[in-house]
Amino acid sequence: MAFRIRPDRPFTAEFRSVAEHQLRQAIHFLEEQPEGPHEAVHDARKKFKRVRALYRLVQPDAKEFRKRENERIRDMARSLSAVRDATALVETVDYLASEAGPPEELAALHFASKALIERRDRIAHEESDLPAKMAAAAQTCREAIDALQDLDLDDGPRRTARRLAKAWRKQLSRAAADLVACEEGGDAEHFHDLRKVGQTYWMHLALLSDLWSSAMRAKQREAKTLVDMLGHEHDLSVLTQVVDENPDLFGDSETLARVIGAIIARQQDLRLKAVAQAKLVFADDADTEAARIALLWKEAASRK
Repeated sequence: MAFRIRPDRPFTAEFRSVAEHQLRQAIHFLEEQPEGPHEAVHDARKKFKRVRALYRLVQPDAKEFRKRENERIRDMARSLSAVRDATALVETVDYLASEAGPPEELAALHFASKALIERRDRIAHEESDLPAKMAAAAQTCREAIDALQDLDLDDGPRRTARRLAKAWRKQLSRAAADLVACEEGGDAEHFHDLRKVGQTYWMHLALLSDLWSSAMRAKQREAKTLVDMLGHEHDLSVLTQVVDENPDLFGDSETLARVIGAIIARQQDLRLKAVAQAKLVFADDADTEAARIALLWKEAASRK
């Protein structure tokens, strides 16, 4: 089943169907682990992000449902994060190495990669309760599926259009504020917030792509480019924190300085490019785009 809500069908039924499909896919990864436990956790967490983005669409009319279920899924994802986060740091250093300049910088990054691989393996070895955490997460997914029956929405085209417009406007207003903060020299948290709102926007475009497939898919591509940039930027921020807290992991002072220099240079470049891309992605006024979404929904729903 595609990750989309079809406007020619009742909204609540479509919403439940999309959420349940994503949660059942997560259960499959957690229980079957087709590529091993750590890849299963990574795949399941991607499904959790999709569900949390989906739930934002109903917040205007289902605040308690969205709050409760968002917290349920957020906490479940956090319980599975340790090894995956450690693996992401290895991938981040390898990404830096692919962009490395002088041979001395490349050598320093290879040293850092080896150190972070050892750190990841140590964390994985110490996390002896991962199978229990994965089993608990699968059960939580089943509880989240059951909770979907609590959702009671007005499926009328006008009411649904207003609901979607409110959710859309709120996300784009957040994006505008985050973009201003980043333009004005924002810190890592501001860029992380811009990434999160960009991820949600990208997923919302996918969910409502049937409203205007060519335009929505074009905006999806632009948003995905932004999210990828900001994903690398966030990973570098996390890596910076690990380096600050564990400098001894990264060799002598010269090796450490080269690693830090590579992080800073790449992060500054990514931030400049991300701000430019975000201006493209979020070029339209929040009220204008929200009104467009409402109109498109009403027109599409009237054709059923």
